[in-house]
Amino acid sequence: MASESAHSEGAELGRYLRARRTQTSPGHVGLTVGAGIRRTPGLRREELATLAGISIDYYVRLERGKETRPSPSVLDALARALHMDDQEHQHLRELAARAARYAPEPPPAPSRTVRPHLKLLLESLRPNPAYVISRSMDMLAWNPGGLALYAGLDDWPAKHRNLARYLFLHPAARDLFTDWDRQITACVARLRATAGTASDAPDLTNLVGELLLKSADFAGLWERYEVTGRKPAQKTFRHPLVGPVTLTSQSLHVEGTPGHRIGVYTADPGSPDHDALLLLDMTAPQPAQHPSPAPKNTGQQL
Repeated sequence: MASESAHSEGAELGRYLRARRTQTSPGHVGLTVGAGIRRTPGLRREELATLAGISIDYYVRLERGKETRPSPSVLDALARALHMDDQEHQHLRELAARAARYAPEPPPAPSRTVRPHLKLLLESLRPNPAYVISRSMDMLAWNPGGLALYAGLDDWPAKHRNLARYLFLHPAARDLFTDWDRQITACVARLRATAGTASDAPDLTNLVGELLLKSADFAGLWERYEVTGRKPAQKTFRHPLVGPVTLTSQSLHVEGTPGHRIGVYTADPGSPDHDALLLLDMTAPQPAQHPSPAPKNTGQQL
């Protein structure tokens, strides 16, 4: 069991190196390419090995998942050779660390429970749309605007509401975002970074398996293995109820949770965009109000 797990994690490390290698042009790393036709996209294995100062045989073993304990100096050399940024370099380290741990059992799915005080916080943020999402982008809790902002998401059952699933599979998503292509690229990069270090976690594998099967756009981006897609600080929505609205987004990690985050959208008070948020909050379905319990009869006259 342990050796099989190690091979699986080593294969993930190899997939990442191969993806980065095939997407790095020789010119980008200072190599001069001859006049002949290159059959390999990006760098050849021997070119990368030479740039990193390691043997070709050792690099081939890394890429095939047979070598699972590269030293920190080898990882740093590969990152420099591939011109990785800080986030890509850190992801490479995390994959190597996971490959070396030989985890014998897959981890359980993380809890979806949202503490009551976080739900109160979401309500206090109105009219700003806000929600809590899991590491796999399941929407776990929301205020009225937080759900209504993603037009049509409330058509799906609560347990099916996932922002990645929405972006790729909901028919309203392409019309909602003015930069849908950029949004899906950032979404896949985020899932790739998370799944790369928790590749056998059921919440991630189930979602990725579904999207690979149902969306050619997702499958193409997943194959690229990019982990540095960044979402813009501002997003423009073409909302069917309130019209075009440009909002500033903020994501906050929730301490003491398995990767839960709070997402919030804001607009300057008094601006047309803020007016649109007020309208969205008022017209969105409101949370059920539970009646307060009747006071107990103590037998005393007031």
